[in-house]
Amino acid sequence: MPTPLKVAVIGAGLCGLIAARELERESHEVVVFEKSHRLGGVWVYDPRTESDLLGIDTGREIIHATIYKSLRTNSPRQIMGFSDYMFEGKEYGDPRMFPGHQEFLRYLEDFADNFGVTKLIRFNSEVTRVELLDSGDEFVVEWKTSGVSSTEVFDAVVVCNGHNTQPRAALDIPGILEWPKKQLHAHNYRVPDPFQDQVVVIIGNGSSAYDISRELATVAKEVHLSSRSIDVKVSKLDKYNNVWQHSKIDGVFKDGTVKFQGEVSIKADTLIHCTGYEFHIPFLETHGIVTVNDKRVSPTYGNVFPPQLAPRLSFVRLFHKGMTFLPAELQSKWIARALTGKISLPSETEMLHAVEQVYREMEEKRIPKSYTHSLNFQMDYMDWLSDQLGIKRPPQKLKAFYARFIERFHNDHEGFRETFEEDFLINDEM
Repeated sequence: MPTPLKVAVIGAGLCGLIAARELERESHEVVVFEKSHRLGGVWVYDPRTESDLLGIDTGREIIHATIYKSLRTNSPRQIMGFSDYMFEGKEYGDPRMFPGHQEFLRYLEDFADNFGVTKLIRFNSEVTRVELLDSGDEFVVEWKTSGVSSTEVFDAVVVCNGHNTQPRAALDIPGILEWPKKQLHAHNYRVPDPFQDQVVVIIGNGSSAYDISRELATVAKEVHLSSRSIDVKVSKLDKYNNVWQHSKIDGVFKDGTVKFQGEVSIKADTLIHCTGYEFHIPFLETHGIVTVNDKRVSPTYGNVFPPQLAPRLSFVRLFHKGMTFLPAELQSKWIARALTGKISLPSETEMLHAVEQVYREMEEKRIPKSYTHSLNFQMDYMDWLSDQLGIKRPPQKLKAFYARFIERFHNDHEGFRETFEEDFLINDEM
């Protein structure tokens, strides 16, 4: 019979919760370390903001929360939740297909209580060091509670600390560090009120950029979206009288001027960087075996295991686009069963060769390093994970639903929630 291992899970967000559940199902001894006083990770709203609104100062007090007050899910209920505890069919006061963050946090709390995960969590425990011991098969975990440090040795560590705490600002824009007006990263945006009657420039073209621009349009004098995409159509947005779409910013100047590509310039009061996040795992010390650079955690076989330390060290949800729940659940099952020995991983040499082949193909196709863990459509990856586990692949019905959603998301990035909900209801009746 497999020997249960003592496993540390870093983070009690969505991924930490499912990892803990799967590890305990395999009879491992699980401890979940959570920095804050409650579970939920990125889904916990906190009205506080950081002292350095751009997140450049490494000595600042870091506020883990990153969501704005009005945030809604990017994914519909039908593809959210875990396989045996789906989000669809559960309501906590917000029945919309794309509900607000409070609704989803309640779901995570219920999940943790229902499967006995809450009792495994050590709250207010900020992990400051995870270090591989000289033995090579154990890790020491150091954490702080109320300023007091403690350490404990574990057989394995699963890193689930997320990647939405270290802002990735657009610091390469000429003049950006000398620009005298207000700047902030979306990490520190909460409510629109402070931007009343202002001219605001939003850098980025992701979901947060569109959500924040729509909200600011109700209070700001003007809102200008800037995108580096070559496909951007420079225009005034149809649904708003005070929102414009621009191409990338060529430079900013000390008089408050923001110059866009194509000679268009405006004078702005505030710049908001909706430009994503760095991968930030400051506590991990593997003596050079694992490195983090330009959003690549290297090397990681299957986006989960560093070959030299597998399966004792692993990561859940390094990927940063697309569906979250099913791949995170499959990764967690893979980790838990690999630790028990129920599933055998390839040899270290074979895993390293597979990783090197992925990196080589990326270079040949000129795919940026930062896209290493961007799985895009993801269904092939979920099929692959299912094969590793020896279980049935995700149903075609889910794949078809997800494909339809992704198509609508990309074709109508601004209003995909409303249009997809209408489309779903029409098709559902057919």
